[in-house]
Amino acid sequence: MTAWGVKTWGVKSVKGAVAGALLAAMVASGCATSSEVGSADQKAAEALRVANEANAKASAAQADAAAARAAADSAAEEARKASEKADRIFQKSLHK
Repeated sequence: MTAWGVKTWGVKSVKGAVAGALLAAMVASGCATSSEVGSADQKAAEALRVANEANAKASAAQADAAAARAAADSAAEEARKASEKADRIFQKSLHK
Protein backbone atom coordinates (compact mmCIF):
# COMPACT_ATOMS: atom_id res chain seq x y z
CA MET A 1 0.00 0.00 0.00
CA THR A 2 1.09 3.52 -0.61
CA ALA A 3 0.65 6.51 1.59
CA TRP A 4 -2.77 7.17 0.11
CA GLY A 5 -4.06 3.65 0.62
CA VAL A 6 -3.87 2.59 -3.04
CA LYS A 7 -2.21 -0.72 -3.76
CA THR A 8 0.54 -0.64 -6.37
CA TRP A 9 0.80 -3.38 -8.94
CA GLY A 10 3.94 -5.47 -9.06
CA VAL A 11 5.65 -6.45 -12.34
CA LYS A 12 4.63 -10.10 -11.90
CA SER A 13 0.97 -9.27 -11.45
CA VAL A 14 1.00 -6.99 -14.53
CA LYS A 15 2.62 -9.71 -16.64
CA GLY A 16 0.05 -12.18 -15.38
CA ALA A 17 -2.79 -9.81 -16.22
CA VAL A 18 -1.40 -9.22 -19.73
CA ALA A 19 -0.94 -12.94 -20.29
CA GLY A 20 -4.48 -13.60 -19.06
CA ALA A 21 -5.87 -10.90 -21.32
CA LEU A 22 -4.01 -12.32 -24.33
CA LEU A 23 -5.28 -15.80 -23.53
CA ALA A 24 -8.83 -14.51 -23.17
CA ALA A 25 -8.52 -12.63 -26.48
CA MET A 26 -7.27 -15.74 -28.25
CA VAL A 27 -10.10 -17.82 -26.84
CA ALA A 28 -12.65 -15.13 -27.67
CA SER A 29 -11.42 -14.69 -31.23
CA GLY A 30 -11.17 -18.43 -31.50
CA CYS A 31 -8.90 -20.52 -33.57
CA ALA A 32 -10.57 -22.35 -36.40
CA THR A 33 -11.74 -25.78 -35.40
CA SER A 34 -11.47 -28.72 -37.74
CA SER A 35 -15.23 -28.58 -38.37
CA GLU A 36 -14.96 -24.91 -39.29
CA VAL A 37 -12.08 -25.68 -41.65
CA GLY A 38 -14.08 -28.55 -43.10
CA SER A 39 -17.08 -26.28 -43.56
CA ALA A 40 -14.89 -23.70 -45.29
CA ASP A 41 -13.47 -26.43 -47.53
CA GLN A 42 -17.00 -27.56 -48.45
CA LYS A 43 -18.04 -23.99 -49.22
CA ALA A 44 -14.93 -23.47 -51.35
CA ALA A 45 -15.57 -26.73 -53.21
CA GLU A 46 -19.18 -25.69 -53.82
CA ALA A 47 -18.07 -22.28 -55.06
CA LEU A 48 -15.58 -23.94 -57.40
CA ARG A 49 -18.29 -26.28 -58.70
CA VAL A 50 -20.64 -23.37 -59.34
CA ALA A 51 -17.87 -21.41 -61.07
CA ASN A 52 -16.98 -24.37 -63.28
CA GLU A 53 -20.65 -24.87 -64.12
CA ALA A 54 -21.00 -21.19 -65.01
CA ASN A 55 -17.85 -21.40 -67.13
CA ALA A 56 -19.26 -24.40 -69.02
CA LYS A 57 -22.53 -22.55 -69.61
CA ALA A 58 -20.65 -19.48 -70.81
CA SER A 59 -18.63 -21.62 -73.22
CA ALA A 60 -21.82 -23.21 -74.55
CA ALA A 61 -23.42 -19.78 -74.94
CA GLN A 62 -20.32 -18.55 -76.77
CA ALA A 63 -20.54 -21.52 -79.16
CA ASP A 64 -24.25 -20.85 -79.71
CA ALA A 65 -23.52 -17.19 -80.40
CA ALA A 66 -20.82 -18.12 -82.91
CA ALA A 67 -23.24 -20.47 -84.68
CA ALA A 68 -25.94 -17.79 -84.72
CA ARG A 69 -23.42 -15.28 -86.10
CA ALA A 70 -22.43 -17.71 -88.87
CA ALA A 71 -26.11 -18.31 -89.71
CA ALA A 72 -26.78 -14.56 -89.76
CA ASP A 73 -23.76 -13.94 -92.00
CA SER A 74 -24.95 -16.67 -94.36
CA ALA A 75 -28.47 -15.25 -94.41
CA ALA A 76 -27.11 -11.76 -95.09
CA GLU A 77 -25.06 -13.09 -98.00
CA GLU A 78 -28.10 -14.89 -99.44
CA ALA A 79 -30.17 -11.71 -99.05
CA ARG A 80 -27.46 -9.68 -100.83
CA LYS A 81 -27.40 -12.19 -103.72
CA ALA A 82 -31.21 -12.15 -103.95
CA SER A 83 -31.21 -8.35 -103.96
CA GLU A 84 -28.60 -8.24 -106.73
CA LYS A 85 -30.64 -10.75 -108.77
CA ALA A 86 -33.80 -8.70 -108.26
CA ASP A 87 -31.92 -5.56 -109.37
CA ARG A 88 -30.70 -7.31 -112.54
CA ILE A 89 -34.21 -8.51 -113.34
CA PHE A 90 -35.56 -4.99 -112.76
CA GLN A 91 -32.85 -3.46 -114.96
CA LYS A 92 -33.65 -5.97 -117.75
CA SER A 93 -37.32 -5.11 -117.53
CA LEU A 94 -36.51 -1.42 -117.99
CA HIS A 95 -34.63 -2.11 -121.22
CA LYS A 96 -37.51 -3.95 -122.84
